[in-house]
Amino acid sequence: MSSISRVRKGKGSTSAFTDSILRATRPEWTTGLYTSPHLVAVRERIRINGRPLSEEDFTKFFFEVWDRISENKTRAETTPEKPGYFRFMTLVAYHTFLSMKVDVTILEVGVGGTYDTTNIVPKPIATGVTSLGIDHVTVLGSTLEEIAWHKGGIFKKGVPAFTVTQPREALDVLRQQAKDLKASEFNVLPTLSELSAVKLGLSGTHQAINATLAVHLARSFLTSKGSAPSDNVLTDDFVRGLENARWPGRCQTVPDPAFSSTTWYLDGSHTLESITCGMQWFVSPGAGLGEDASKKKNRILIFNCTSGRSGSTFLASIRSHIETQLKLFDSDETALSFFDHVIFCTNVTYVDGGFKADITTVALDPADLAELKTQNQLASAWSSMFPAFPVANIHVLPSIEHAVNLVRQLESDAGTANVLVAGSLHLVGGVFEVAGLSSAL
Repeated sequence: MSSISRVRKGKGSTSAFTDSILRATRPEWTTGLYTSPHLVAVRERIRINGRPLSEEDFTKFFFEVWDRISENKTRAETTPEKPGYFRFMTLVAYHTFLSMKVDVTILEVGVGGTYDTTNIVPKPIATGVTSLGIDHVTVLGSTLEEIAWHKGGIFKKGVPAFTVTQPREALDVLRQQAKDLKASEFNVLPTLSELSAVKLGLSGTHQAINATLAVHLARSFLTSKGSAPSDNVLTDDFVRGLENARWPGRCQTVPDPAFSSTTWYLDGSHTLESITCGMQWFVSPGAGLGEDASKKKNRILIFNCTSGRSGSTFLASIRSHIETQLKLFDSDETALSFFDHVIFCTNVTYVDGGFKADITTVALDPADLAELKTQNQLASAWSSMFPAFPVANIHVLPSIEHAVNLVRQLESDAGTANVLVAGSLHLVGGVFEVAGLSSAL
C-alpha cells in the first residue's frame, strides 16, 4: 500500500481531485481515500475507487479493529481502553486499505499535522499542504507560524514536499520544516494557467489552487511508480480526472429529486475565508444568480454556525460579498432583496428533536438549544443589517426538518425555490438526509 499525505483548508477538495486524477489515469488500480468529516454516513470517510465503503465492509473492518484492540492487554495504565473517535476511524481506514490491498491511498489529515493520527505513515510518496490563512488563527487559536509548523510536520525525510502560495510568515515556517525534516525537495506551486481551460468538477474559483496541488501530487506518485505522465502537465487523463472530481457539500448544486422546482446549493462554509469562496460561487450566473435576470429566483438562505463563533461577522461577510458580486455582474439587484427568506435553524436533524445517528452533534449547549439562543442572535443580526427586510420572512426554527418543511411550503407558494445552505457541514449533512438528497453524495 502506497500513500500520499496532505493538509488543511481545501484539503478535502485537493484529496478528491487527487483521487479522481489517479482513478482516471490508472483505472486498473484500486484507490483508497480517507477524509473527514462525513456528511450523512460515517462510511463516507473511507472510500474505495471513489465510493464510500459498503455497510457490510465497514461493519466487518470496524469490528475487526474493535476486537483486536479489546484483546490487547499490554497498554500502559494511562492509555485509554479505546482510542478516541478520529484515531479509531483512522485505524479502521488503515485496516481497510491493507485488507483490500489498495494500490494507492490518499490521506487527508485531521485538525493537526505533526501529531495527527494520519502522520504515522513513515514514508509516504508525496506530501502537500493546502492554503493556510487567517481563519486558521481565528478558529484554532494559534499564530499562523505555529499552525504552519504543525502542518509542515507531515513532511518526511527523502519525500517531496509541496505547497501552494502562502502568507510569507507561513511559507517561511513550511520551508524551514521541509529543511529540518529533510524532505527531498520543497516546491511552492503557482496556480496552473492551463486550468483556465478546464471545467473543474468542483465549483468555485478557489478550486484552481487545490487542483494545482492535486496535479503535482498525482504526478509525483505516478513518477514514483515508473508511470510518469508526459511532459504535458495536463494530459487528457488528468483533465478527465479534474472534470469528474466530486466532493459533496462543498459548492455543490443538487436539483431536488422529488421537487422539480427546488434546487439546493450546498456549501459547508464555516470560516470567513470559505464563506468568501462560497458566496463568490453562489452569487454568480452559473449558480444562485441565474442565467436569466428576468426569471423569479425565490432565493432562500438556510444558515447556522457553531456556538461561540461570531455569527454576526459571518452574516456581515455574506452581505458584503453579495454586494461585491452583484456589482461584478452588473446586476440591478441589491443585497437587501437578494434573499426572499432567511432561515436560522439548529443542527438537530428531526422535528422530534432527534439526530440521525451518524450526524449527532454532541457540542450543542442544551440551554442554548432549548432557547434557540444562537438562532435568535443570528436573526437579530440579520435584522440589524437589513432593517427593511420583512420580519415575517426571517425564520427561527428548532430543527433541519422544520427548515426543509418550510422550504417545501415556500416552493409551493412561489412555484420555485433556490436554497443556499451554508455555515456548517453538520447543517449540510442534515439537509442531505432530510431532503432526500443522499444519491448526490
